[in-house]
Amino acid sequence: MCPGRNCNNTVNIMASRKKKGKKKRKTKRRKTGRTNPMFHKPLEVDSALQDVIGAKKASRGMIVKKVWDYIKKHNLQDEKNRRMINPDAKLKKVVGNKKQVNMLKLPGLLNKHIKKDGGSSKK
Repeated sequence: MCPGRNCNNTVNIMASRKKKGKKKRKTKRRKTGRTNPMFHKPLEVDSALQDVIGAKKASRGMIVKKVWDYIKKHNLQDEKNRRMINPDAKLKKVVGNKKQVNMLKLPGLLNKHIKKDGGSSKK
């Protein structure tokens, strides 16, 4: 016997506390396989870049890919340091009048020749 307490009631309270407990939180899963549609949006390019890639409109990814295809086709990578690009006359119009360009700077230089929404180019 429980002096001054109801033993059955105490057991029931403890059992109810165990049942409630903490709720498990559901973690939000990232949906894989989806890409941002902005990466695939065709953008207009100016005439200098158009001469290199051969298209008036292309997505950012395709622009970079076509520029790399042009670089490889015309063998414009430096022989000793493959990170450097030695632009020819067409590519100099795009990257500026430089003897060599670092390949990591290439997307930033291309960005100046991609026209934003509304048809204005970034300068």
